Amino acid sequence: MPTESTPSTAPRPLKLAAAVVAAEGLVVAVLGIVEAITIHGDRLVLGLTTTGFLLLYGAGLLLVARGLYRLSTWSRGPAVFAQLIQLGVAWSFWGGSTSAVSVVLAIAAVAVLVALFQKVSMEALADDPTKDHPVL
Repeated sequence: MPTESTPSTAPRPLKLAAAVVAAEGLVVAVLGIVEAITIHGDRLVLGLTTTGFLLLYGAGLLLVARGLYRLSTWSRGPAVFAQLIQLGVAWSFWGGSTSAVSVVLAIAAVAVLVALFQKVSMEALADDPTKDHPVL
C-alpha cells in the first residue's frame, strides 16, 4: 500500500466548497456531541433522536466534502441540496439575537453554491464514469 497520497486535481473553487462543507459537517457533528452530553431524563427521546440526526447529518456532510475533493460526480447533488436547506435555516434564524448566525450560515451556503456552479467545477464534476471514485 503506498504511503504517499496523491494531491487532488480538483479546481480551487471545488476545493473551497469541499472545505466549507467539511467545516459544516464538523460543526454539526460537534453540535450532536454537545446535544448528547446535555440530554436530560425528561426529554430523553427527543435528545437521543436529535443527537442521532445531528451525528448522521454531520457524517453525511463529511462524506459529501470528501466526494467533492475527490471529484466524485455523485457529490454535487447532495452538496447543493444541503446548501439550499442551510439557506432556509439561515432565513429562519434572521432577526433578534440570532441574526449573526443567520448571516454566517447564508454566507457559507452561498459561497459553496457559487463554487459548485463555477464552470471549472461543473467540468470537473461532469458525469464521466471512468473518473468516478468510490467513497470508501
